[in-house]
Amino acid sequence: MGTDGMTEIAKGAEGSVYRTTFLGRSAIAKVRSPKGYRIPELDRKIRNQRIRSEARLVREARRAGIRTPVIYYADTETGTLVMEDVGGETVKHHLDEHPEDASRICREIGRNIAIMHNAGIAHGDLTTSNMIIAGDGRICIIDFSMGASLVETEDMGVDIRLLERAFSSAHPKLGEAYKELIGSYCETKTCPDQVMDKVQEIKDRGRYT
Repeated sequence: MGTDGMTEIAKGAEGSVYRTTFLGRSAIAKVRSPKGYRIPELDRKIRNQRIRSEARLVREARRAGIRTPVIYYADTETGTLVMEDVGGETVKHHLDEHPEDASRICREIGRNIAIMHNAGIAHGDLTTSNMIIAGDGRICIIDFSMGASLVETEDMGVDIRLLERAFSSAHPKLGEAYKELIGSYCETKTCPDQVMDKVQEIKDRGRYT
């Protein structure tokens, strides 16, 4: 599947994101670019595995009750994942423009992350740029390219620590809303103390290394 006729809307280290159509529906295509520094056969294998893994995690999270984009098509030969265009805006943009909504949104984020963790899924790159307030009003979590399933408490702690750092950087005035996020997470997560203890352990590692 080529990129002819697609409109590039974002570019990252792993590839590009395009707006396109699929069977007459508005769609988003994520294309993992070949890496010239890797042996071609190895590069194809890595891109194949990562596309399959991301598609699987998106589906697993959706089955667990998380709003994620519907996967339309995965082309492992070209490293392309085509999915639903959920519309809306990123949570980061919305919080920047409407900080008065922070409490409500953060509680919903916390609940969603707890559901995801209860299902044994870690996202791996939790930021408010990877969350979208979709056209249906629900928070949609995107980009599971760094994620994993059947995870341990360590992975969940890393998720929360990454989100904490992302919040302090992108939303420094929303500290109280972040506390509500964690409160909501702990209300929904089974055995939340184990995760929060792990978050503190991760912080302490960084402090003394």
